[in-house]
Amino acid sequence: MTELLKALQGFEANDGIKCIIITGSDRVFSAGADIKEMADWTSVEALRQNNLERFDQLKKITKPIIAAISGFAYGGGLELAMACDIIVASEDAKLGQPEINIGVFPGAGGTQRLTRVVGKYKAMDMILTGQPIGAREAHTRGLVSRVVPKEQYLFEAKRLAHEIATKSPLAVSLAKEAVSKSYETTLSEGIEFERRNFYMMMSSEDKQEGMKAFLEKRKPSYKGK
Repeated sequence: MTELLKALQGFEANDGIKCIIITGSDRVFSAGADIKEMADWTSVEALRQNNLERFDQLKKITKPIIAAISGFAYGGGLELAMACDIIVASEDAKLGQPEINIGVFPGAGGTQRLTRVVGKYKAMDMILTGQPIGAREAHTRGLVSRVVPKEQYLFEAKRLAHEIATKSPLAVSLAKEAVSKSYETTLSEGIEFERRNFYMMMSSEDKQEGMKAFLEKRKPSYKGK
């Protein structure tokens, strides 16, 4: 997570990068934490390591992050994917929070993010049994954005990233911020936040370019200003 965050912060600072993809291999996205490393930890050691807090650092990245999943996304792997903005999964993907099987439970946002997406009862089922679900069920329940054949999952994630990269970087960033805010506020507070971000765009060069290009029937050229 330390290395991942360092890479993401570098991408964040690079104006040439408009969208980010996090992926693993065809066989596994991430199977979670190293149990051998954690087996001898005490509460004090776990607190000192503070590894779980690193998952929350992803929300400081203003550019969209796509998780491209194939194979297993278990434990911290699923929590990492849920900390992203869009999840593209291959047909064979398995998503689960199996921590209960080793005497603990999700601690990197799993009990909170999973519940907000799939609802209390399915989250309880997955977390208390440790049983994973397949990509199709995950898509039906809103946990996955898109499901594609295994040989296409990374291609689809890249295609989606390229599409997002054609949009106004400023509008994308503010839209991402507004959607993320909806999970942390009341509806009225979220709408007020959305409205402020929308009004902010009215004075941007990107708004002027986007609307002018639409009226002139041409592709816009955004500068993120």
